[in-house]
Amino acid sequence: MSYCRTTTWSVTLISTLLSTLITTVHAKTTESPDMWYQQGQQSLRQAIALKPNTHHAKNIILFVGDGMGISTVTAGRIFDGQSKGQAGEENQLSFEKLPYVGLAKTYNTNQQTPDSAGTMTAMMTGVKTRAGYISTDQVPDRGDCTPAQGHGLKTLLEQAEQAGMATGVVTTARLTHATPAATYAHVTERDWESDDEMSKKVRRQGCKDIARQLLEFPYGDGLEVAFGGGWRHFIPETERDLINHSQRGRREDGRNLITEWLDRYPRKGAFVWNKAQLSQLDDDKQHVLGLFNRSHMSFHTDQETGNPSGEPTLKMMTQKALNILHKRPQGFFLMVENGRIDHGHHAGNAYRALHETQAFADSIQAALSMVDLKDTLVIVTADHSHVLTMAGYPTRGNPILGKVHGNDSKGNPRNKNTLADDDLPYTTLGYMNGPGSVGNRDRDDLTSVDTSDSNFQQQALIPTSAETHSGEDVAIYAGGPWAHLIHGAHEQNYIYHVMYHAAQLNRARH
Repeated sequence: MSYCRTTTWSVTLISTLLSTLITTVHAKTTESPDMWYQQGQQSLRQAIALKPNTHHAKNIILFVGDGMGISTVTAGRIFDGQSKGQAGEENQLSFEKLPYVGLAKTYNTNQQTPDSAGTMTAMMTGVKTRAGYISTDQVPDRGDCTPAQGHGLKTLLEQAEQAGMATGVVTTARLTHATPAATYAHVTERDWESDDEMSKKVRRQGCKDIARQLLEFPYGDGLEVAFGGGWRHFIPETERDLINHSQRGRREDGRNLITEWLDRYPRKGAFVWNKAQLSQLDDDKQHVLGLFNRSHMSFHTDQETGNPSGEPTLKMMTQKALNILHKRPQGFFLMVENGRIDHGHHAGNAYRALHETQAFADSIQAALSMVDLKDTLVIVTADHSHVLTMAGYPTRGNPILGKVHGNDSKGNPRNKNTLADDDLPYTTLGYMNGPGSVGNRDRDDLTSVDTSDSNFQQQALIPTSAETHSGEDVAIYAGGPWAHLIHGAHEQNYIYHVMYHAAQLNRARH
């Protein structure tokens, strides 16, 4: 990605500025001191009326916005509101309406700033571990095989299967990527997505790659739903991809795990690889594998061009998963991840990160409309944050992807760029590090640049090939049975213990 440079103001930028002025004027005319006071009173009444739900959680849905830190939620909220013609700041994303909110401390046992493997392991097993470890405790060294055996940590998904519940994993990343893998696999190296990424020594010692562990899942009757990307790890290097026939799989053991999935479930199993097949899928199928891209699924805004056969949206995958899982009378556990929020940030591209946050919120809204919070615990959180910042005193309603326009001495918006001390404009959103770094050189002049362009990279301070995670706490949003246990600042592994308690997994549910 690179800066999108133009020599004149674009039509998009002009329309955005006009929209900003309109929404700001509208806010001034519709908001009043009495409105703000009454809004506060209404919020107080709603809080007073809250009653803890201590019923058994028949179903649990864990939504994970990969990299969706609090600054991303705030910017995503404004982005979503502005896309609907609002000033944006007053908007609420679907999950922000859930009644209970807490914080999670995200550090790994060996890192102040964490990775997704260690953080998701904490949420799925109740035990913190090292970076790069997937549902394995912190005792072995990273990449160990034989010494790591016996240090696996049973996950909530595995325990749910043992209790007779239906289980599902939905992600926009590869199904074998760190966050989804932590629900069903156990390795001391997150990169072991297929056997080609493992040394011959490790393979001889008996360690299994992540894709193989999904197929050979030993608990219950196996996962009912597994949707995401990454089919390259499921087919051998001798076979060609389903869509791009010029590329082959990566497995070196000669196994086709897709075929083996269908062999394992000859009557009630199914495999789908595009949007049309998913939409036509019989909801009575009990074990469905969906792989919709060779690697990660396309960004939400790129899906139509990224896959000529069409990739399903996260919302569509979530709805289909729920339709299938609802068939199990013993209830279900479902993990839904938007993994591409994280990837947008790593590219220093707030445009795609915020679009993914919006798509994530839409998926959560769809799920909330399909379940009853009387018997379904819904938790929305992030595995970690990113070094995205919001700064510069922009006026109310300033385009969140735009350049900063401040207020004049009377507190009214200026219709011109605010300039930094180098006499150049700057954007509201920026990164502490990343590929958009100015390094030791002068900053680029953004005066004639459309900073809302899909490929624009926000300026950053420290030069790194990819923007990094950050170490601050992330938010936890919850509703449903025992959601009130999300109430303060918690260690991240606490999330598992809330879900376990709510689902009463200490008791058999057959």
